[in-house]
Amino acid sequence: MPIVRWSLGHIFSYKETTLSDEIDPSALNAAQRDRDLERMSTDVFDLVVIGGGVTGTGAALDAATRGLSVALVEQRDYASGTSSRSSKLFHGGLRYLEQFNFGLVHEALAERNLMLRSLCPHLARPVSFIYPLRHRVWERIYVGAGVFLYDVMAKRANSPLPRHEHLSRKDLATVAPALNIKKAHGAIRYWDAQVDDARHTMMLARTAAAHGAALGTSTKVMALGSAGDGRQVVEVLDLETGRTLEIACRAVINATGVWSDGIQKLAGGEGLSVNASKGVHLVIPRSRIDSTTGMILRTPDSVLFIIPFDEHWIVGTTDTPWALRKPHPAASQKDIDYLLKWVNSVLADPLGRDDVVGVYAGLRPLLTGESDKTSKLSREHAVIDNGKGLISVAGGKYTTYRLMASDAVDATATYFDQPLSPSRTTSVPLAGADGYEALRNGPSPTGIDSEDFHRLLGRYGSLVSKIADLIRDTPELGERLVGDAPYLKAELVYAATHEGALHLDDFLTRRTRFSIETRHRGTRALDEITKLIAPLLGWDEETSAREIKHYRARIEAERDSQRQPDDHTADAARMGAPDVRTGPTPSL
Repeated sequence: MPIVRWSLGHIFSYKETTLSDEIDPSALNAAQRDRDLERMSTDVFDLVVIGGGVTGTGAALDAATRGLSVALVEQRDYASGTSSRSSKLFHGGLRYLEQFNFGLVHEALAERNLMLRSLCPHLARPVSFIYPLRHRVWERIYVGAGVFLYDVMAKRANSPLPRHEHLSRKDLATVAPALNIKKAHGAIRYWDAQVDDARHTMMLARTAAAHGAALGTSTKVMALGSAGDGRQVVEVLDLETGRTLEIACRAVINATGVWSDGIQKLAGGEGLSVNASKGVHLVIPRSRIDSTTGMILRTPDSVLFIIPFDEHWIVGTTDTPWALRKPHPAASQKDIDYLLKWVNSVLADPLGRDDVVGVYAGLRPLLTGESDKTSKLSREHAVIDNGKGLISVAGGKYTTYRLMASDAVDATATYFDQPLSPSRTTSVPLAGADGYEALRNGPSPTGIDSEDFHRLLGRYGSLVSKIADLIRDTPELGERLVGDAPYLKAELVYAATHEGALHLDDFLTRRTRFSIETRHRGTRALDEITKLIAPLLGWDEETSAREIKHYRARIEAERDSQRQPDDHTADAARMGAPDVRTGPTPSL
């Protein structure tokens, strides 16, 4: 299918021309996917990575920048599992100091600082948090000592962030008027960083593509085996066409997180033992909590963050064992009530269910420990080689994905005849990072107002020029799709041509955040978005109708699950809508 380009005419008029003279090597789209699947069916790769989350895309980038030939396969979309459902933070893990896990905190702080300074400054940005003090004197000393140590470790890791500060009750009334200051004896304020996890993972994939990696979403691994000549064979099913292909390689990295056990069983053996813990987050309008800073609270079961995130707050998270179906973990009414209870314990004006705009749930892959409580399971990662060409990596934190990826690629060295060069990813900026600082301090391009431009800079970095080009050629693409979300029509077009989105679910959940940031979950924009992207993806009327029907069913299933009393009933309700990637779909 050719890549198509907007004409200079009407917004729905297209000129189908192959972009052979202006190919972006980092572009992900249907044509790139077809080319890369063809490569996978014919070439012999050094390495196949299974899993398109942050660790898998990080491993693909790490391997490609070491000079290895690498293919990545992902059953659904980039970041469609855990990597789009985090607390959206790059952080050192302040609470791990209390567990004396100094090594993990130091590693995470070093990685956080690297993201802010050089690897993805366009995607990562500083965010402050206050810890309200409920007890006089001793708590300020205890918490203050921990945050002081956190700052010392951060400074040794070249932190660009401000140091912590002590706030009085009077200070709190200015910094966070929403707090019930009668319940607080001041606070301590410290800094970390935040990131749009789904966009960051997708940018990792784009950067890997620019370095020569072959990437294929909607590709389900069906079998793993040996060719008998030292090569491994990965059999995958193309869920878009029903085609089966075999990928030959020297080694395989299993970076599937909570799905690790299934891949290990395909290889015929045991490996890492991974437990799933469900984390639920609520999305609240920014106007509903009057505060200039985020907050962190301690609950009996977990740590609760109230995180400022663009025009919203993210409130989370829960930390409960999950042994049900993994593709779409469901948030129940119990989860929502739990989060509202604890956030309301510090607010002067309590939140209600009607204040919740969006809800999302994800599964953390935790290495099995001696305790059944998931908060006690290891947040550190492990890498295991089964001795037959399969290296599994799991555990860890979103912040330390680069270290996990590097360790996994290091473990493949025994399967190559030549020595493996060291990891280079400390000096490989992600797509959009180069030139970002200059643009941030410059004027907005013609046709884009200043507010939109700075928002776009935080999503695309220097690639914002591509969005500006689209709007310059077709000014209607500079319009917003709906009034209650900031996304421009050009962003949806770009998601199809450069960001690998194949289904409405991809566009509304991960390339944008319609599904959690609007009360209608993006349904009001469905027809308009479908008109924009259908010509780019080659959809006919039947396909467009099927995509819309599926997305609406998914949203209704999620809403239904969130009205259920417990995990089992919520899971049953959520699974009422099947995954859009189930193989070739029959007609409606």
